[in-house]
Amino acid sequence: MDVRTTRFGTVSIAQDRVITFPKGLLGFSAFTRYCLLEPSEQACFFWLQSVEDPALAFVVTDPAMFVPDYSVPIRAEQMTDLALPTLQDAQVFVIVNKVDQSLTGNLQGPLVVNTLLRTGEQLVLAEKRWSTRHPLMHIGSAQAHAVSA
Repeated sequence: MDVRTTRFGTVSIAQDRVITFPKGLLGFSAFTRYCLLEPSEQACFFWLQSVEDPALAFVVTDPAMFVPDYSVPIRAEQMTDLALPTLQDAQVFVIVNKVDQSLTGNLQGPLVVNTLLRTGEQLVLAEKRWSTRHPLMHIGSAQAHAVSA
């Protein structure tokens, strides 16, 4: 299937690459179908692109790559909602934002995807240990690094 995007033009993806979020994402409940675009095989950041709105896309990552002790407590009813037989069938992503010279992740609102059925849900964690702007990494311009070196 062809997916129109404002960032990459039209991208062809297999129909079975569509991830459905029946409840949508927070603030975007009207849009329920997305695909994961991988810039390269070694990429640690991906685009979660809406297949319904070419302009709607989020940068996402696997939080375990940046926060090794991060875990998502999934309640039994959430397992049922996601039709997850085991936690091994789930993939967790967080939405990434750029704040000044840092990339932050919304660790309080993780995206949990059932990798077998390609359905997902954005959870809201009650635990205040994690924030919506948890620092993942510092970024800087190449010019700034060259000047300081």
